[in-house]
Amino acid sequence: MKSTMTYSHDFRKKVLFIKEKECLSFANIAKRFDIGIATVVRWTKNIDAKTSRNKLATKINMDALMKDVQAYPDAYQYERAQRLNVSKTGIGYALKRLGVTYKKNLKSPTSKFRKTICILPNSS
Repeated sequence: MKSTMTYSHDFRKKVLFIKEKECLSFANIAKRFDIGIATVVRWTKNIDAKTSRNKLATKINMDALMKDVQAYPDAYQYERAQRLNVSKTGIGYALKRLGVTYKKNLKSPTSKFRKTICILPNSS
């Protein structure tokens, strides 16, 4: 069964060591350890695991999100997610990419009202 989790560095070294020691092909070593051939090829080029990915959001329209932030600056992320029909977590990451931050509003009264203000990035 193939997994989408990151394999440990020790496991990666072990697979590449056995591949070299027994002169196995990529297909044979992949079959032996039940991993993808492309995975073994990738490990021969760089054995270290990736810590981040460079993929942009595919479902969230960034222009629509920015208009939503401008129209509803005090909205919660789950409210934005409902309006844009995406996940709350996705909204959080997209807001981070846009540079939208929320800061505590020190002038707010000590009541149960929202105590944050929306800071939009400079549009230059």
